[in-house]
Amino acid sequence: MSDDLFLKIIRREVPADIIYETDEVLAFKDLNPQAPLHVLIIPKIHIRTINDIDDEHAELVGKLFLAAKDIAKKYAMSQSGYRVVMNCNGDSGQTVFHIHLHLLGGRALGWPPG
Repeated sequence: MSDDLFLKIIRREVPADIIYETDEVLAFKDLNPQAPLHVLIIPKIHIRTINDIDDEHAELVGKLFLAAKDIAKKYAMSQSGYRVVMNCNGDSGQTVFHIHLHLLGGRALGWPPG
């Protein structure tokens, strides 16, 4: 198993501004926010990229999206809108190789994204 930055955050070896947690999912504020609210939502098990998601992970990946919905509601963005993004590999901008959703909101977001 990899010993990536997110696993260190899960184990509380690296500090993070954690805003949501269940037995399977952890969410914390991004250190380089691209919107007023920019949260990373991660599974507590290591899955390197979207390409590594298997059928056995389907329920867990669904829980990442349910966490996004709950966080958006908590921060009053459900009605105004928010974006959820998951990058895969280097050309997409993935820099930590542990799947994670980016939840962005709190302002109007343009399209197409960068």
